[in-house]
Amino acid sequence: MTEHRYLIALGSNVPHPRHGGPRAVLRAVFQALDDEGLTLEAAASIHSSAPIGPSLRQYANSAAVVRTTLPPQALLHHLKAIEARFGRRRSGMRWRSRVLDLDVILWSGGVFSSKTLTIPHPHYARRAFVLTPAAQIAPNWRAPRTNLTLQHQSTRLTRPRPASRAQSSHAPRVV
Repeated sequence: MTEHRYLIALGSNVPHPRHGGPRAVLRAVFQALDDEGLTLEAAASIHSSAPIGPSLRQYANSAAVVRTTLPPQALLHHLKAIEARFGRRRSGMRWRSRVLDLDVILWSGGVFSSKTLTIPHPHYARRAFVLTPAAQIAPNWRAPRTNLTLQHQSTRLTRPRPASRAQSSHAPRVV
């Protein structure tokens, strides 16, 4: 059987009754990934980020590289089962607070698409909370469509942008 490598994004912003706060949840998930038929190759440090959408709680975010013989759709099913074991309940509303969110970002097979899964993840390149930890553990992993490394994408997204002349305090003010 062919082994695949996957880059998984992890997020949590609700405490778990047994594991504790969001950071502790992610540490427990790293162990769960490694215990549940996946081989955990790398785990990024845990970062804090502001929520997207209606959630008001800060997120703990990280990334993991796992190795498995599971094809993409089977891995997605496996990750959803882990989310459920950690108390994730589907509310039908996007970007709500959650104990655990696991997203497949990239895989060693390149591009994959089905009704329930798209790899590369369609929004990862615009999300510093995904790219920062991903670049920490897999800086040279290249995105299949752009051929850019995760490090390059992260740097592009997070680098400070110079203020345009119109935004500069020395620019003439148009009244």
